[in-house]
Amino acid sequence: MRPAPRPAATLAGVTSSDTERTPETTPTGESRLALVRRARRIDRVLAGTYPDARAELDFTTPLELLVATVLSAQTTDVRVNATTPKLFARYPDAAAYAEADPEELEDVLRPLGFFRAKAKAVMGLGKALVERFDGEVPNRMTDLVTLPGVGRKTANVVLGNAFGVPGITVDTHFGRLARRLGFTTEQDPVKVEQAVGELFPRRDWTMLSHHLVWHGRRVCHARRPACGACPVARWCPSSGTGEQDPVAAAALVRLSGPR
Repeated sequence: MRPAPRPAATLAGVTSSDTERTPETTPTGESRLALVRRARRIDRVLAGTYPDARAELDFTTPLELLVATVLSAQTTDVRVNATTPKLFARYPDAAAYAEADPEELEDVLRPLGFFRAKAKAVMGLGKALVERFDGEVPNRMTDLVTLPGVGRKTANVVLGNAFGVPGITVDTHFGRLARRLGFTTEQDPVKVEQAVGELFPRRDWTMLSHHLVWHGRRVCHARRPACGACPVARWCPSSGTGEQDPVAAAALVRLSGPR
C-alpha cells in the first residue's frame, strides 16, 4: 500500500490557532487517504474538462490584476473587463491612482456601481503602494494583506496569477464547491483555504482554484446545480441535490462564466 500523500505546508501568514482542526476526521467519514485520493481525482477530471481555466479578469501587469480584483467586488468580471481598458490607459501606474482626480476616476468607474467607494479604494491602494512599496505591487502575502481593501482572497489571486506563487482563492464558488464535494465543512474562508490546501500539493493550488471556480460558474450553480451534466458527479457526496436528468441538466450548463 502506498503511504498517504503528505499534507500541504501551512498557509503563509496564518497561525495554527487560526485553523485548528483534527486532521484525522473527514467531512464524509471516509479515511484521510481516501479523501485525498478522491479530491485529487476530482481535480484531474476538472483539469481535463476545463483546459483553458484561468483568471477571468483581463490584465497584463500585477498592478492591473490587483486593481481589477479589488474592483470586481459586487459586480461581474465581464463588466470589469469592459471598464478596465479605459481605466488602465488613463492610470498606468500606482502614482497615477494616488494622484487621480476623484471625480474623473469616479466617472470611469461608474459602470461598475458603487463607483465612489471603488474610486476611493483604488486611490488609497495607489497611495499605499507609492508610500510603502515604491509604487510596485509586492509579491508576498504578508505585504499584500497590509494594503487597504486587500484580503487573502485578493492576495492569492495576485500571487497565483501575476507572480506564479501558488495560492488558493476562496471566493463564493470555491467555498460552495469545497463543501459540496466534501473537502471541508468549514464556512470561514481562511479555514476553507487551510483545509483544502492540505489535500493537494502546493504546486496545484492556483489551478485547483481555477478549476473549482470555473465549475461553479458553469455547472455547480448555487441554487440549481446541473448534477446530471457534471463530470465529477460519481465522486461527489452531494450528487443528486440538483437536476439529475441529463437533458434538463445540460440545459442548465453555462458555456461561459457569468462572473
